[in-house]
Amino acid sequence: MPLVRFLADGFFVLSHPPEEKGGKNEMIIVMERFALSAEIEQVSERLKDRGFQVHLSQGVQRTIIGAIGEGIQENMDSFLVLPGVEKIVPIVQPFKLASREFKAEPTIIKAGSTTIGDGSIQIIAGPCAVESREKYLEIAALVKESGATMLRGGAFKPRTSPYSFQGLEQEGLEILAEARELTGLPVITEVMDPRMVDLVAEYADVLQVGARNMQNYFLLRELGRIDKPIMLKRGPSATIEEWIMAAEYIISSGNSQVILCERGIRTFEKYTRNTLDLSAVPLIKQLTHLPIIVDPSHGTGKWKLVEPMALAAIGAGCDGLMIEVHQNPSEALSDGPQSLTPDNFRKLVSKVCNIQGILNISRDGE
Repeated sequence: MPLVRFLADGFFVLSHPPEEKGGKNEMIIVMERFALSAEIEQVSERLKDRGFQVHLSQGVQRTIIGAIGEGIQENMDSFLVLPGVEKIVPIVQPFKLASREFKAEPTIIKAGSTTIGDGSIQIIAGPCAVESREKYLEIAALVKESGATMLRGGAFKPRTSPYSFQGLEQEGLEILAEARELTGLPVITEVMDPRMVDLVAEYADVLQVGARNMQNYFLLRELGRIDKPIMLKRGPSATIEEWIMAAEYIISSGNSQVILCERGIRTFEKYTRNTLDLSAVPLIKQLTHLPIIVDPSHGTGKWKLVEPMALAAIGAGCDGLMIEVHQNPSEALSDGPQSLTPDNFRKLVSKVCNIQGILNISRDGE
């Protein structure tokens, strides 16, 4: 059973005791280069007969078959004599389908006309919340003009106080869809309730799981059944392993289109809203095949820190940024202190492009 671990700041996280961190039976079967479909099918059926869940990862040259679960492990060497099998490799990480062992190539995700994880930098921008149709359509046009490649905005807003602005709900979703039609940019918005998944998926190109819901396993499983990209934000007190395991819930439920988002964690530091953990970016790249976005707005809580941390995130190797932008941050209904003005956002995008150009030149020269 999961353990509930309470922290001094009032947050809690769910963790698994050592014996639950994956069984000893999980493994991958690496097929030979250009193995036939019939050979792959034969191996898959044998694994299912032994009680394993079977997950295929079909790369450019090889197919990897993941055998997940408490299947019968005896005489697994017998698979080595099957046609098309190259080798059997145990999966040592507690996360299986998100691991580099299961899939060596980076996962590339399409969201509308935008591609995430292909080496380009995507810039997701917009206000924290959709406040009104007029305001949102105005800011959507402004951020597109400045170089944003996706639009953000909350229709459902989880707030600490029940008396704070909670979002426009379905009206907000309709405004987001209208902004997509006007700008041509895909939209991302948060889903908070398993019962709302189909409604949000009807309007959004990417569904966001907020930090508070990172370990809402019922929601994660529900998101695993839809064919839409999911952005999973790191919980405020979550370890990197717990964060990846949350992604594993979505992937194991049938949806491999997962984007991770580092948005800062809760530490003892009080000068910033959170502590932006940029070491997570290269670690996620090493441990998983999933793309990772960085949110320096929530990561710092102060607009003056957004630009330097955004540029540092690019240097760390992230696949994109999520930036809060508002026409008049002092009048924003939520997260005004961490929102950039359109002019400051335009300057940030220019610097991001310059750094990305330098990094591309450096990589090409290696």
